[in-house]
Amino acid sequence: MIAYFTLEKRCVNVYDLWISYPHITNGAMAVPFWAGFLKYLENNQKKTPILYSLLKQLKAVGVNNRQLTLACNNHGMQFFLNKKVAEVQAALKDYLHQSFTVEFVVVPPDKKKNDPETTTPLLSFQPSAQDVFLRAGLNNKYRFDNFAVSSSNQVGFAAAQAIADNPGTAYNPLVLHGGVGVGKTHLAQAIARAILEKDQTKRVFFCPGDQFTNELIEGIREKSTARFRKKYRHLQLLIVDDVQFIAGKQTVQEEFFHTFNSVLSAGGQIVLISDRPPAEIKNLEDRLRSRFSGGLIVDIQDPSFELRTAILLIKAKEKAIGVDIEAAKVIAEEIKDTRALEGTLLSIYAKVLGSKDRVDLEAVDSFFSQKEALVVKKIAPSDIVKAVCTFYNVKQAQVRGPSRIDSLALPRQIAMYLLRRDLKIKLTEIAFLLKRKDHTTVIHAEEKIARLMMSNPVFREEVEKIRSMLGLST
Repeated sequence: MIAYFTLEKRCVNVYDLWISYPHITNGAMAVPFWAGFLKYLENNQKKTPILYSLLKQLKAVGVNNRQLTLACNNHGMQFFLNKKVAEVQAALKDYLHQSFTVEFVVVPPDKKKNDPETTTPLLSFQPSAQDVFLRAGLNNKYRFDNFAVSSSNQVGFAAAQAIADNPGTAYNPLVLHGGVGVGKTHLAQAIARAILEKDQTKRVFFCPGDQFTNELIEGIREKSTARFRKKYRHLQLLIVDDVQFIAGKQTVQEEFFHTFNSVLSAGGQIVLISDRPPAEIKNLEDRLRSRFSGGLIVDIQDPSFELRTAILLIKAKEKAIGVDIEAAKVIAEEIKDTRALEGTLLSIYAKVLGSKDRVDLEAVDSFFSQKEALVVKKIAPSDIVKAVCTFYNVKQAQVRGPSRIDSLALPRQIAMYLLRRDLKIKLTEIAFLLKRKDHTTVIHAEEKIARLMMSNPVFREEVEKIRSMLGLST
């Protein structure tokens, strides 16, 4: 029996109602229990893309003695979900306010016997759009619709849209260059996202220059360069960020030269991001410099005051932070670095939270008047935990709690990393502060975050934003 209950008036003693009644209704608002639970996960961001895509395919087929039985189509899916049972049970407890165990059973769909066309492949499921974006190395926040355009970047914006509409034909390669935080990565990833939104089967990959280098070195070490070449040379869109990183590395440049030619000769599109134009990249081979210069080279200038203001307002809307237009102008006037805009906004909001529901002129004036004192001020361990929780919109009690779901584990590990890096606190003290069993958890967190910061520029930017909120220099 599949139980029904109301999202609007969830009853605490759901178990008793399950046993006693086939459904609980509230007029037209009654929804299936499992659909309600999935909606709860989606709204509360308590999901990982792959796990969530699988959970959406399950059916609730029974409940007995506080055990929920869920049906899946095949043993491959069951094997994967059994590894995630603790995470599902924790989310279910948050939803029902009661502990339930979860059992996954295999109930294959009705199919004609011995019909090869209807045989279900192992762990078959259609990946969600978010799965596709993540596999392509894209960040969900980089889209055309949230890119602020002004005279400093309008040429790059127009070129990016033209490529998204006709990849491989307009401006190939496209080279975007400029200073830090001017929107180069945002534009390039928006191209990839727009192409995948039209056709998820397109072979698209966003690759930082250091990742290309590291993968090649690993391929040479493990004698698996064939796999490396298969990954990169058959792409339909290749985006390389910080391409200047490959300069001066002979083997890497040789491999990239052949990758470049392979993608272009097959009609694919290449987008390159650099901090300077190809002519100014030192130690870059002439043949690569020539090919980089064979397309459209766009210089994206530093954002104007008006553009910085627009960017700040976009960031505030994404974070659901109310900010007065005059307050936004003051912040944009004081902060020239666009990457620091969001960190500054979050810092101000964290200070007014609880006393005000908006960032106004008074809050901004107070922040900047005390800015020098804030930088000099000694940072307390609780300040770091609070800053991390504010940035990721989680509660401090949750970070110190036992749950290991991804949305809490990552902020917890970042807090551990910052406590070690910036405050030099002992491992055992950090474990005690965050209510972990022993110091080995802290060591693991420190190593994991350090690796992520080296391999993922977007993640590194998030951590630096948190440090900026605390008044720590990058």
